[in-house]
Amino acid sequence: MEDTIEDPPTSAVLLDHCHFSQIIFNNVEKFYVPGGDVTCYYTFTQHFIPRRKDWIGIFRVGWKTTREYYTFMWVNLPTDLQSESTKQQEVQFKAYYLPKDDEYYQFCYVDQDGVVRGASIPFQFRPENEEDILVVTTQGEVEEIEQHNSELCKENQELKDSCFSLQKQNSDLQTDLQKMQEELESLRSLKKKLEQKMKEQEDSWGAELLQLRVQNQKISSENEQMVVRVDQLQAQLSTQEEEMEKFVQENQNKTQQLEHLKKENDQLFLSLTEQREYQRTLEQTVEELKQKEATAAEKQQELMDKNLDLSKRLSENKIIGDVLQREKERIERENDLLKRENGRLMSYMGLDFDSLPYQVPTADQGGTGQSPGLVYGNPYSGVQESSAPNLLSIKKCPTCTPDFADDMCDHTLEEQHIQTLYLTCPICDKSFSAKEKQIFEDHVFCHTL
Repeated sequence: MEDTIEDPPTSAVLLDHCHFSQIIFNNVEKFYVPGGDVTCYYTFTQHFIPRRKDWIGIFRVGWKTTREYYTFMWVNLPTDLQSESTKQQEVQFKAYYLPKDDEYYQFCYVDQDGVVRGASIPFQFRPENEEDILVVTTQGEVEEIEQHNSELCKENQELKDSCFSLQKQNSDLQTDLQKMQEELESLRSLKKKLEQKMKEQEDSWGAELLQLRVQNQKISSENEQMVVRVDQLQAQLSTQEEEMEKFVQENQNKTQQLEHLKKENDQLFLSLTEQREYQRTLEQTVEELKQKEATAAEKQQELMDKNLDLSKRLSENKIIGDVLQREKERIERENDLLKRENGRLMSYMGLDFDSLPYQVPTADQGGTGQSPGLVYGNPYSGVQESSAPNLLSIKKCPTCTPDFADDMCDHTLEEQHIQTLYLTCPICDKSFSAKEKQIFEDHVFCHTL
């Protein structure tokens, strides 16, 4: 067989499933001479389309499946299937791969699925016999033969004349005939032997026939089983038909349910539409409420701003009140300090401050030496000038010890003198020296931060 890179695609498909009419083999000889290459000619039909794995094989007559090929060749794919030239194809089988016996073979076209698409007539591989030689003559040769035939007729006449002489030879031929009869007897005995062999062959054929009958019985039993199987399948079919009827009934019920569900769906859709309208109304209401809430928030913000402004004013007023309260307390402390100092001076002079009468200053008293601006009058007015002339005329400052004349001893002047010596924070009532003016300003600035 031919060496190939890969085996052709085959299948176990039986002959009943093959399509032999799609490929037509042309110019197939009755026999091919061994030792020479064989060219196979074939034609594609109109509706057949070749494929890449199609192949042509040489099969022995009586094959059952495409796996029984003797040799094969791949099919050449045509470039254009529409032209007539491409429909006529050929493949060449090399002599080395061809069969060597004289059995009958045939070409088969097999597609890439392993299905036979065409088969040729049977042929043999045997030498050429003389009986198979066909003599071809021309018109001139025929005329020569006719002329020769007329000459033979003349010679026949001459032979008839010589028939007498041949009759004499008949006796000789009779003897030869006797010999031939003897040979005939021997041939008859040979015939009997051949008949015996034929009988034996018939017996063997009978045995084969018996086997075929047994196989036929098996096939019949299988056929009966198939009939039973068909009955079972028919019963199953009837059951399935009943189930199908039930399924159709259920389908009808489901269709009715679907219609009912569609109606409910329509009602729900209407309800959903109403709910959507109600939702739109609610959304509009929510928008109005949001606008009102925004307006209220703006008003609330304005009120909060006003409240904050009022709170700031209240805190400022509170701070001012605290400052005034601390200033009042400071003045009271200074007043107490002056009272103690005044008491100390009175005790030093031997006078009782409580025993002095309260005198309201008048215009007449103003010319008698009373100092204007004293609420309690001059406590030293009743003292003789001769008893302590220096003490009545001169007073000392308790802080910086400056001297004040009698006409300058006034509380307002004392306060102004003290304020020139100290700087007091109006917020926290902290006192600073007049020399620490920068520190005092920084301190007051820190309260504003």
